[in-house]
Amino acid sequence: MNFISSGLLLALLTGSALAGGIYTLKENIVGEGFYDSFTFQAIPDPTNGRVTYVDQTTAQNLNLTYASKDTFIMRADDTTVLTPSGPGRNSVRIQSNNQYTQHVVVFDMQHMPEGCGTWPAVWETDGSNWPYGGEVDIVEGVNNVEPNQSTLHTSPNCSMPASISQLGTPVLTNCDTAATENAGCGVQLTEDYNSFGPGFNSIGGGWYAMERTNDYIKVWFWERGNIFAPFDATHGAWIIDTSLWGTPAANFPNTDCDLESHFDANNIIINLTFCGDWAGNSAVYSSSGCPSDCVSYVDDNPTAFSNAYFQFSSINVYT
Repeated sequence: MNFISSGLLLALLTGSALAGGIYTLKENIVGEGFYDSFTFQAIPDPTNGRVTYVDQTTAQNLNLTYASKDTFIMRADDTTVLTPSGPGRNSVRIQSNNQYTQHVVVFDMQHMPEGCGTWPAVWETDGSNWPYGGEVDIVEGVNNVEPNQSTLHTSPNCSMPASISQLGTPVLTNCDTAATENAGCGVQLTEDYNSFGPGFNSIGGGWYAMERTNDYIKVWFWERGNIFAPFDATHGAWIIDTSLWGTPAANFPNTDCDLESHFDANNIIINLTFCGDWAGNSAVYSSSGCPSDCVSYVDDNPTAFSNAYFQFSSINVYT
């Protein structure tokens, strides 16, 4: 049973708690529950990757997804040498059946995909109204380059202050996809290079959390062994209080962006693509220290992707 202090419970019941800080558990997604909460999207890759997204039946038959009582895994093919004229490497993209507006989501991740040519992402968007419905990239990066980058992508008239209370380092401040060639307003989690890729996997992963309100969007990351990580976030508490979670890794306030009008109800999406618009950009790929060119490397080296998989212990959604 999760312990809830009498003060926290009283604050919840009386409405005296800090606005936006208190949430209750709406969904606890664990193990085979991922198959009930998500839909496998066998669609062409919107980012032009060297990938073939497969449906759930195909993913299960090819062992590209696996669930047990307390684990969910999704991965890419690591056995097939591809032909240049043939389809891309088999992989998985899943989208939540539910959509969310103001909420908190906590991802307990043991492992994320790694390898040259990989482009894993954990994010939220409304695919039917992009970019006008907004996009929040919680976990994203390419070609094993650390650290993680959390980013907003929006329609025009949305930007972030140059200076703000956060642990990470801003990359760009204009979130408008049209103004930045879809780079968005990103924050690199430079306070912890174990937030992405091989570094993340070497420590047994950790917890990512994202809070979305009409006043701000915040992202936190805590390593698996961080004894100061908030107990409510890391133990799936029934009630959480984000006001006690400390300075976020990335902070996107509504100072120069009306978040309510730039973000509608979003789905959670988890996917692994290869190459494409970011990972496969020739300058990005070569600067990553990866061999050959991206597409040739992905085609010719299936065993390089034996660690190209997500492993989740749970996803908890609070409203």
